[in-house]
This record gives sequence, structure tokens and C-alpha cells, in this order.
Amino acid sequence: MTDGPASLSDSGRVVARNSTLMAVGTVASRLTGIARDIAMTAALGFYLVSDAYSLGNSLPTMVYILVIGGALNAVFIPQLVRRMKDDDDDGKAYADRLLTITATALLVLSVAAVVAAPWIVDLYTPDDYPTDTYELAVSFARLFLPQVFFYGLYTMLSQVLNARGHFAMPMYAPIANNVIAIATFALFIGVAGTSAAADGALTSDQVLLLGIGTTLGVIVQAVLLVPILRRSGYLWRPRFDWRDSGLGKAAKLATWTVALVLVNQVTYLFFTRMAAQANVNASASDMVAAGITTYQKAHLVFMLPHSVITISIVTALLPSLSRVAHAGLIHQVGHDVARAMRVVFVLIVPIAAILFINGAAISVLLFGYGAATPQQAALMGITVSMFMLGLPAFTLFYVILRGFYALEDTRTPFFITVGFSAVMLALAFPLFGLMTGGGAQIAALALAYSLAYWVGLVIAWIVLARRLGSMESGRTVWALARTLIAGALAIGAMALSTALGLSQLASSSNEVTWTVRLQLLGVVGLVSLIGLAVFLLTAWAMRVHEVGDVLSLVRRMSGRVVRRRASNGRDEEGTSA
Repeated sequence: MTDGPASLSDSGRVVARNSTLMAVGTVASRLTGIARDIAMTAALGFYLVSDAYSLGNSLPTMVYILVIGGALNAVFIPQLVRRMKDDDDDGKAYADRLLTITATALLVLSVAAVVAAPWIVDLYTPDDYPTDTYELAVSFARLFLPQVFFYGLYTMLSQVLNARGHFAMPMYAPIANNVIAIATFALFIGVAGTSAAADGALTSDQVLLLGIGTTLGVIVQAVLLVPILRRSGYLWRPRFDWRDSGLGKAAKLATWTVALVLVNQVTYLFFTRMAAQANVNASASDMVAAGITTYQKAHLVFMLPHSVITISIVTALLPSLSRVAHAGLIHQVGHDVARAMRVVFVLIVPIAAILFINGAAISVLLFGYGAATPQQAALMGITVSMFMLGLPAFTLFYVILRGFYALEDTRTPFFITVGFSAVMLALAFPLFGLMTGGGAQIAALALAYSLAYWVGLVIAWIVLARRLGSMESGRTVWALARTLIAGALAIGAMALSTALGLSQLASSSNEVTWTVRLQLLGVVGLVSLIGLAVFLLTAWAMRVHEVGDVLSLVRRMSGRVVRRRASNGRDEEGTSA
């Protein structure tokens, strides 16, 4: 087996094509997602009112993932792929039953969550949380928690489409959600202005506007997949004959995944309470506001490169891994996982380095508008920089987990997650306590998050390598080490550029003019180019061959897009003729 680009996997061409479609859709989705968050912070800033909205809006995702989302994401795609291969009806009856039982559970869960909204909000807020902010969070939660059903519907339909080889539309549907949310925030600014959040109070009509508009976007995101599923040849027919249908095996596998998600959510619960406390502390000390919204928006920036690069490649790869594992080709699974690790690492490290240096400047450029002050945005940028320290480890950990899931092993990831979650909390509490409040405490949480993922990566790697017999660990470690050295030198070059005056952050003033923003944009671009050039030159000098593989893959994917567009153009000309 060669080491060149042609050996991505037995289904490398399919993976590359699906990755292209998914990457384009994910980029568009994430860009509109950033626009959505820019609009949100412009409308609500980073104040306690914004934290109430952010908490309420994150609860549907937390509840959904906690109860059923993790199992759907990690377990049922391998099961659907297997049933499509083994069943006479291409897995349709299995998919019908799965959709029926999950939809029923989601409907019951959504109603129960709305009723329990006050208790759920109470779990995620500290004891000294202001009463008016708590009540506002409960009001938002009641408007947002019906989203649980529609998040589940979107995920289920996406899984069926993915299992049938249709990857594009699930990546494009969130764009509609983001557009509706942007319109909602723009309307809010038109009605309430940008001072409402700073004043600390919203009217009932303003709360309804934000709540209904946000939930409407999630509904549209799910409903858009229904006609696409029909076009793919699948029509869902509810089936309630669940006994002896094969769902029991999936449920057994899902048990450990649900337990894993539970551990993650317990960890996130403590992080959310601490983030909420940070903003309470900032408000009491008359410091710059930084809390739940600050943490969530910084995490959004953290997840952007991971979502565009890692998820696009690995999600397209997972069905192939499942088929290879099902065929008993365990060594090939190890090869594919190791190769995916090396490829995504080469892509992620320079991005992490650039965002580590430019985090504050980029945050001011993106989020320092309207109700959000430049100081608030700059504090968010420091948190982004702390997250970047863990992005490479987070990415590799994600790839390794997909190796376990391809083996239908959900038990081992659970115990690994328990271990590194304990490390995360053991780091978070003392680091948080050492800081005085606001942005410093939020940055401490991001640092604990990053350090813990390096611990989790080492543990997961060792365990999976033993399971597979080989993950080309020697070669992979050597490639990753050289890539990290190139990234460290890139950081040094960008830091030197900053020290020489190339980066002048305007976050210390109360107002950043458009002229200053343009100058700041130019500085960020220049410093980023310096960092990228140093990374590529160092990687070339150190013979990190995966850089060449990545460039070849990008050229091949870009050429495929160009040829597809040209083919579509010829088809249109033929039709018009």
C-alpha cells in the first residue's frame, strides 16, 4: 500500500466527493452561523441579559443530546449502514421503526422539558444568580425547549440521508435557521435598540420576539429535509412493531453512549454554572461583562475549523470505516484512522496557531458591534486563544472516537470520557478560583478544557491502538510532532510581528471606528500570512509529507467542483438548446 494521496482509503474517491459537498455546505452554514452570532451579540452584547438568552437557547440542545442525541449520532449510522447492506428491503423497515420510536420519545421529552423549565434553569445557574435574570432565563427556556423535538427530527432525517449516501442537504439546512435568526435579531434591534440589554430588562413582547423567531428557525431547518428524503427514494411510514425488530442491539450500544453524554453534560453543567458566576462577579465588581455568552461564542470560534475540516472528512469516512470493520479488516481501520489523524492535524495546527495570536483582534472585528463593546469582544478573544491550545488534541480525540464507534464499541469511550472529564473539572475549579472574575475566569475555563483534551487524547490513542493492533503510532507521532514544531515556530513569528508593532489592537478604546477596523483587518491578514508561510516552510524543511497530501487533496476536490460546475453549465446549455 502506497503512502501517496491516492491511498486515502478503498473508497477514497467517494470520501473526497462527499467531503467536498459537506465542506462547502459546512462553510456556508458556519459563515451564516457566525453572522447569526454577530447579530446576537450586536442585539444583546455580553451582559447578564445575553447570558439569560444564551442559557435558555442552549438548554434544548443540552436536553436533546443528553437523552437521545448522542446515541443517534454515534450508534445508529453504523447500524443503518449494516441493515441497508444485510436486509432485503435495504434497511427501510428498520429506519421506519427507528424514526417512529425516536420521534415518540422526543415529543414526550419536549413536553416534559417545557414543564420542568424552572428546575432545569436552576441546575445551570449559581445560587446568587439575580432573580430577574433567572426569571428571564426561564421565560426563554419555555419558548426554546420545544426545539428539542425539531433538533431530534433534523438529526434523525440527516442520519437516514447520510446512511443512504446523501450528505449535502443536512449541511445546508442550518443556513435557513441562521438566516431566520439573523432577521429576528435585526428586528429586535429595530424595535428595542442596542441599549435594552445593557439596561438589564426586556419587555414581554421583546422576549416573545426573540423566543418565537429563534424557535421558528429550528423548525424550518428540520422540515426542509422532508422533501429531500422523499427525493432520495425513502418515504417514512410510522411503525410501532418494535419488538424483535433489531432495535434492541442499537439500544444496548446506545446505553454507553448515553452514559458518555451524561458525563459530558455533567461537566458542561459545572462549566455553565461557573461561567454564569463569572458574569455575576464581573457585574458586582463593575468589571467588563463576560460570562456564558462569552464562553459560548469563543467556543463557536473554536469549533469552526473543527466543523469545516474534521467533521466533513470524518463524517464521510465513518460509513466506510463501519463497512471495513464489518468485513473484519481491522488493520485497515487502523490505517484509515491514523491517516485521517495526520491529514486533519496538518490542517488544524496552522489555523489554531493563527487564531491563538489573533484571537482578540478577530473577536473585536467580528463581535465588537452594537450592544457589544470592543472590551467585551477582546475578552472573548482571549478565551478563544486559550481554546486554541486544545484544538489539535480535540480534533484528534474526535477522530479516534470514530474508530471506536466503527467497531461498535461505545463502552470504552465512556470510561475514557469519565477520566478526562474528571481531569477537566479538577483543573477548572482551582484555575477559576485563582482569577478575580469576568474574562479572566472564563479564560481559565477554556484553558482547563484545552489541557484536559490532551490527557484524553493520550488515553484514547493508547487504548484504540491496542484494540486495532496497529495505528501506525510511530509514524503518526513523528508526523504530529514535526507539525507541532512548525506550528510553534509560526506562533513565534506571529508573536514577533505583533511585538514589532504589526498588530495594534484597538480594544482599549470605547469606540472602534471603521477606519480602525479596516486597519485591524489588514494587520490580522498580514500576521496570518506570516504565520502560514513560516508553518509551510518549516513543514517542508522537516519533510511533513502530509502537507503535500493535503494540498493534492484540496486541488483534487477543487478540480472536482470546477468540473461539476462546467458539466452543469453544459447541461443547461443543452436543455436551452
